[in-house]
Amino acid sequence: MQSANVLLKKIVRSSVLPFAAQHGMKKDLFPLSRTLSLSLCLRQDNSSGPSEKLDLDAWKKVMKSGLQEEVSETVSEHKELSTLAAAREILDMWRLAGRSVPENISEEQLKTFMECPSKSAKKKYLKYLHLKELYKKNDKRKMDEKREKKQEAQKRASETDETKRSSLVCLWANAMDKAYSWRAAQAMIFGQPLVFDMSYEKDMSVREVTNTVRQIVLSESCNRRSVDPFHVHFCNLKDDSLYHKEFIKHYREAWGKLLITVTDQCYTDIFPKDKLVYLTADSPKVMKTFDHNKIYIVGSMVDKSIKTGVSLARAKRLGLETAALPLEKYLLWNSGAKNLTLDQMMHILLTLKDTGDWKKALEFVPKRKYCGFVSKPVHELKKTLNLINTLKLGKRQEEVRRQFAKNYSKKLMQK
Repeated sequence: MQSANVLLKKIVRSSVLPFAAQHGMKKDLFPLSRTLSLSLCLRQDNSSGPSEKLDLDAWKKVMKSGLQEEVSETVSEHKELSTLAAAREILDMWRLAGRSVPENISEEQLKTFMECPSKSAKKKYLKYLHLKELYKKNDKRKMDEKREKKQEAQKRASETDETKRSSLVCLWANAMDKAYSWRAAQAMIFGQPLVFDMSYEKDMSVREVTNTVRQIVLSESCNRRSVDPFHVHFCNLKDDSLYHKEFIKHYREAWGKLLITVTDQCYTDIFPKDKLVYLTADSPKVMKTFDHNKIYIVGSMVDKSIKTGVSLARAKRLGLETAALPLEKYLLWNSGAKNLTLDQMMHILLTLKDTGDWKKALEFVPKRKYCGFVSKPVHELKKTLNLINTLKLGKRQEEVRRQFAKNYSKKLMQK
């Protein structure tokens, strides 16, 4: 028995212990060797027959395989940590070089950065993270400024008698809120319906969907504050969709209290087709007057790439009448697409419903998109627009003066 123990200790010391000491596992193997020797002693005491022998080679293979697995796991962890550290060093170098790299990056974002297939994809991902970080900082700065302004206003109000006025303002706001709610409730019974088509989720990215929901929220608040609001319908709005999740983020508990109609049905199943008019900028038919008996449909879509013909194709598939706003008839259009935001469309439709005046309604079009309202015949306006374009292109002033003099002399001869 003593010879067997001595032999076992020699094997452990000569083969396993140096390997474990090299990889930092010596402390775990000392109690293992001790328990193994004790188990051998007990087994030899209990077993009276000399037929049982210790298979040291098999035991050695088992021990080596276990040690190799543990060592491979530690080596893989070290490799992963070294690659993450190298990626962080690369990001620090790019940041010092002046590239758009975020200041703080998590391990998950670093792993996705390393999994990018090409260098351009890595640059785009880092630029996305950098812009996201800048937006967060900007929002935080704005919130801090608002908080500081609010604190200053509270201090001024405490010094003067503005607290009484603020209480009166709060009472007035509550009274107006009740009045707006009463108008919206009446519109749900007697008002003209206005449909928002929520079937464009597949044609947009997540960011475009969030922008769409923000514009719809502004449209709903504008409609609620108007004198004669629409009865707003959210059609094709399914539960657990991106639209629905973004609406819950904005409204929270007030989502179930909104005085609007929300349904997952299509508008063709709710209203008769002969009364439906789909408003789209791609329509060949121009809207001349606002019809109070029609039900207008607005496509809930915001696309930065300006996908033309999507809403027009959907209206044609459903066999609906389409119409476009008469922007060229009343506005001297400058440049860009004739697509408007959803809140701008709501302002225009509410003004047309109340007054019927296109000039008042089209004042909500952004002024950067047009030069002014049409007050002359169309052919004269085209000449002035061509003149403006030649000046923008940078032609010589002499040529422009000669052309203007020729046109002016022709007008005098005609008179």
